[in-house]
Amino acid sequence: MSVNDPIADLLTRIRNAQRARKTTVITPASRLRANVLEVLKREGYIRGYTSADVREGVTHFTVELKYHDGQPVIRELRRVSKPGRRVYSRIQDLPRVYNGLGISILSTPRGVMSDGEARAANVGGEVLCTVF
Repeated sequence: MSVNDPIADLLTRIRNAQRARKTTVITPASRLRANVLEVLKREGYIRGYTSADVREGVTHFTVELKYHDGQPVIRELRRVSKPGRRVYSRIQDLPRVYNGLGISILSTPRGVMSDGEARAANVGGEVLCTVF
């Protein structure tokens, strides 16, 4: 099955799994998805993820979701830059998510990173999604 927007697919799988109170969710593997999951892990929104080979040439990630007092840690996932409308931001124009309580995930020339890391590295880029 072909997926037009792999990041939106990843975010939807995480959102649906958390609504169903699942502890893990399986998603197809790609380098961009791995980078986004790494940022979510570094920022403390997921417990972690592991890679598993399903068959030759097909790899999946198993994402361990994180809950606090029975409620999901991720309250809101929103895709900002879409295939039909790309959203780029300079470092001065980076939006703050809920006044700094959430994060934006950016694809920069130095790799995929959170908005805080992008501000520290003084680099802008494409705003992939926001997490709160």
